[in-house]
Amino acid sequence: MIEVFGQKYPNINFINAAVAGGAGTNARAVLATRLQAGDAPDSWQGHAGQELIGTYVAAGQLEPLNFLYEANGWLDVMPETLIPLISQDGNIYSVPVNIHRANVLWYNPTVLKDAGVAVPTSLDEFFTAMDTLKAAGMDAPLAMGEQWTVMHLMETILLASLGSDAYNGLWDGSKSWGDADVADALADFVKVLSYTNSDSASLSWQDASQLVVDGDAAFNIMGDWAEGFFKELGKEPMTEFGWAPVPGTDGTFQFLSDSFVLPTGAPHRDAAIAWLTVAGSKEGQDAFNPVKGSIPARSDGDKALYDVYLQSAMDDWAKDVVVGSLTHGVVANDSWKSEIDTALGLFLLDLDVENFQTSLVAACVASGPCK
Repeated sequence: MIEVFGQKYPNINFINAAVAGGAGTNARAVLATRLQAGDAPDSWQGHAGQELIGTYVAAGQLEPLNFLYEANGWLDVMPETLIPLISQDGNIYSVPVNIHRANVLWYNPTVLKDAGVAVPTSLDEFFTAMDTLKAAGMDAPLAMGEQWTVMHLMETILLASLGSDAYNGLWDGSKSWGDADVADALADFVKVLSYTNSDSASLSWQDASQLVVDGDAAFNIMGDWAEGFFKELGKEPMTEFGWAPVPGTDGTFQFLSDSFVLPTGAPHRDAAIAWLTVAGSKEGQDAFNPVKGSIPARSDGDKALYDVYLQSAMDDWAKDVVVGSLTHGVVANDSWKSEIDTALGLFLLDLDVENFQTSLVAACVASGPCK
């Protein structure tokens, strides 16, 4: 994407101040220091949604970008249900350059075939499939890793159990975390956990994915970066690994995204706008995403540039209802997410749904939109 920018704007010197370190933790620390010192970069990348809005918009540190969306026709090529998730009070605050999907069920086709199990499409079918696999001698049909992957699993089960409207309501304050159907969804989550491996806390997401392709587990629920991991292992799609929406979530795309912003008082504002224009363009996104292993936020990407999984994800992105990920920064600000994570850690010690639900209600009151 930087190469595309250089071709379009050869007179602008692009300085890539990327900070090494996974998940952006180090980069956010450096950014905080620069912002505090009044040394804002011209743009920076963060997770789309409340991770950006709840931190930087709340502090008055980002400019709205509605003018760019209108000038470039982006509202016509990005899903209508995406825009509210990157907006506040009618203002759009970031340019998503890519999309990853959270609600993906990865499976081992051979394991399912040998057990006579079809790919499940509902939670009830999912439970039946895992009961069948356990009866056939597979102790833990669903592979799981460390705690952030458990939160990832939880958000997908909440979506599957509640549906997209109620799921969205949890994050915008229109639905109570204390409702009976939320308790039912958490009970579904407990049931799902009963099919997972006991050593999950010591495993990375890659370790959990490895269990699936090795045939030691049948399923794993993980974002679609897992496909890149399977490709690195040399595994063949739909032969050695397969994918489907998490059971109960077909027609809904639970997303996360890397996004760029325009800081208030950017020292080279015009150059930053030029960068954002490339970041939101078809050419820029099609240059970046096939290499990253993600899909463009735009719905008009050139499918010929993408592999078979990513093509299927592009099809779903263009037609599905879009909802945001908790684990990956879209629907909850950092404080709220941290409180949920703390409550989840305690819940995993005793699996007490009533206490967990009480803690989730309190977290929403303390740091979310619940009053």
